[in-house]
Amino acid sequence: MQRDELADFLRRRREAIRPGEVGIAGGPRRRTTGLRREEVAMLSGMSVDYVVRLEQGRSSQPSTQLLGALARALRLSDDERDHLFHLAGHQPPPADGVARLARAGLIRMLDLLGDTPALVLSDLGEVLAQNRASLLLMGDHTRFTGDRRYMAYRWFTEPAARTVHPPEEEDRHARQIVADLRAAAGRRTGDPTVEGLVERLRAASADFRRRWAEHEVAVRRNDRKTLVHPRVGPLLMDCETLVTPDQGQQLLVLTPADAEARERLDLLRVVGIEEFPTGPVDAPGASERPASGGR
Repeated sequence: MQRDELADFLRRRREAIRPGEVGIAGGPRRRTTGLRREEVAMLSGMSVDYVVRLEQGRSSQPSTQLLGALARALRLSDDERDHLFHLAGHQPPPADGVARLARAGLIRMLDLLGDTPALVLSDLGEVLAQNRASLLLMGDHTRFTGDRRYMAYRWFTEPAARTVHPPEEEDRHARQIVADLRAAAGRRTGDPTVEGLVERLRAASADFRRRWAEHEVAVRRNDRKTLVHPRVGPLLMDCETLVTPDQGQQLLVLTPADAEARERLDLLRVVGIEEFPTGPVDAPGASERPASGGR
């Protein structure tokens, strides 16, 4: 780990970002053009003290999970992200597979969407990044590790994962999840990441085994679905999916499908974040524990 180089790189990247690029109002009394340490901590979901120690070269070695959060917060390009990992003494995430990070361009699109809920997902259904509106609507889906990071795995192994949709929509969503995974498996034939996930799902869920055997294939591009929020109730949302040229990542944008959903989404921005029944929390180590309030 190259502590001094890491500290200098993080400090310079923080100072190079304008607040407006990450959705933070500058304000007339702001003395610096870059981000404050408190803002980096807020965006990355870690404590201000840990950000300070990183920039002063006094921190322990950050985990790959924490580095991914910093890369998103600082809007690093792929090359900058890889450099960050090298400085911290880790191998950069591979171009493919479960360790991928959201592309910098897609992160910037999340910022531009503002109050419109949006997420960046991998082609296997792992949520790589969310904007604040998405966090309010759906909870934090970036905190999961292992197989739980995949929506397909949670859907077929954790009953609580299905409560976000009304019961009458469950069958349709289950079919869509399996058909989309089947399409990804076809594109990535021979990929041990995909094959391993499918085999573990087949072992864990009879429902998945039955649906997988039906060999339905469909890439989700647009949809209309109901999201049931614990505070404001059901919201009918239109979902539009934009796919990168290599089909490796997707930008999912959700917009209210009717006036009632629009009103409830407006109310949600007022009442704030609600805890969602997502099962055990995959938390970082104690030295890197996020500040209260999350990202």
